[in-house]
Amino acid sequence: MTRIRFISADGSDVSEIDAPAGERLLDIAQADGQPLEGTCEGQMACSTCHVIVDAADFARLPPAGEEEEDMLDLAFHVTRHSRLACQIWTSEALDSLRVRMPGGSHDMQGR
Repeated sequence: MTRIRFISADGSDVSEIDAPAGERLLDIAQADGQPLEGTCEGQMACSTCHVIVDAADFARLPPAGEEEEDMLDLAFHVTRHSRLACQIWTSEALDSLRVRMPGGSHDMQGR
């Protein structure tokens, strides 16, 4: 299991959940009610699942590929610790992962 802490853009709301290893962060976040649209359903054709990974946790992730970097160029409020949630897969190595929702995130599906 992997413990994940989701933090709202303003830091006022924190949700901690346990997720099985091998799950996609986008799916976990959506199941937890986080405001990540994932318009392309995880096909890396949009940037609506952009999250900001805690600086201390960022180095534990595999590096983003060129295609992901290109998609992040289209996201709002990108930081040097930004990633697409559709490209992060849970593992025991990522236990206690902390991710923040970016300011200005939009959920067009109204979840």
